[in-house]
Amino acid sequence: MKKLFITLLFVFVACTLCAQDKEKREGLTFTTIVENKITPVKNQNRSGTCWDYATCAFFESEILRATGKSVDLAEMFVANKNYVDCADYHVRMHGCSRFSEGGSADDVLAVIQKHGICPENAMAAPGSLTGDSLANFTEFFSVLTPYVEAVAKGNQKTLSTQWRKGLQEILDAYLGVCPERFTFEGKQYTPRTFADALGIDWKNYVSITSFTHHPFYEPFVIEAPYKWRPRLSENVPLEKMMRIIDSALQSGYTVCWGGDVSDDGFTRQGLGIACDLKKVQDLTGSDAARWLKLSRDEKANRLKRLGADTPEVAVSQELRQQRFDNWQSTYDHVMLIFGIAKDQNGREYYMVKNSWGETGDYKGIWYMSKNYIALATTYIFLNRNAVHESLRAE
Repeated sequence: MKKLFITLLFVFVACTLCAQDKEKREGLTFTTIVENKITPVKNQNRSGTCWDYATCAFFESEILRATGKSVDLAEMFVANKNYVDCADYHVRMHGCSRFSEGGSADDVLAVIQKHGICPENAMAAPGSLTGDSLANFTEFFSVLTPYVEAVAKGNQKTLSTQWRKGLQEILDAYLGVCPERFTFEGKQYTPRTFADALGIDWKNYVSITSFTHHPFYEPFVIEAPYKWRPRLSENVPLEKMMRIIDSALQSGYTVCWGGDVSDDGFTRQGLGIACDLKKVQDLTGSDAARWLKLSRDEKANRLKRLGADTPEVAVSQELRQQRFDNWQSTYDHVMLIFGIAKDQNGREYYMVKNSWGETGDYKGIWYMSKNYIALATTYIFLNRNAVHESLRAE
């Protein structure tokens, strides 16, 4: 009986090790190379505010880097102020611009520079959609959008100022009233004095991109629907943009990233890989027609099984431009890059903080290959001091 027990135990252990080995071969094992400090993962829930959550997370990391203090910034303070600016711009454009939930890192910076910021607990209010209470914008924007469109595209010959009062009442009802004064750690602040006390210089932040439809080293306004605020981005060659990201991370800085996550290689499980779909289809036994019929989850599972062996496309400046021009790569998400890792085959990835709660295989963290970032980036947003002097001099 004892021998039988030992034999069964041996078989069980052997099968377990075999299964683990198979899982390791089929999956991904990451080794961290660089990891900079971040604040906890949040959940934007049912709101199109990734731009807000990601950029607030970026500034929280900046404060953490500069002062060692962890501060929870109020995303809905930013949203409240930004939607006023966006509505005002839309009305001035007589409706010939985009009014939506979306935005960019530039919006958060502009709001803080103009209005300041407050901590999450100063903004929270029962029944509001403040960030940490899991915002749901379904009803909110169903009310807000028709209101703004009625003003922007109305038949009135002269526009009164009353519409702004109504707009603010809608925003306050759903997002909470922005405080004029509040107490934080025993001290009294206004949003403006609080922003000034956070230990970072709000003039130090820049947007960088890489496209060939404008000359390199000449700033331009990126033509992307959610970038309604006409702020300039520096335009550099792709290879330099990637070196700027690496140099910043290695110097202890984080990088806010805006780009495309609609590609098949971006999965809900926490991966972003610039898949060579023709080779992937061959390896998974799916021709192009069958591959297109698979659900996004089915595609993700097949990519997960390939793991470190997933073939990637050769990314070039020309391919980036082609995908941007033909709408294959769009600007639809913003996240925070905070580290570098490599898989068991040596392929390098950026460690990225998302704002979908602790979802996926890595509890809210995504591993996005450097090729994916090179291919899908619309812009990066970072501290100008993170750009090494040798790169500035080029």
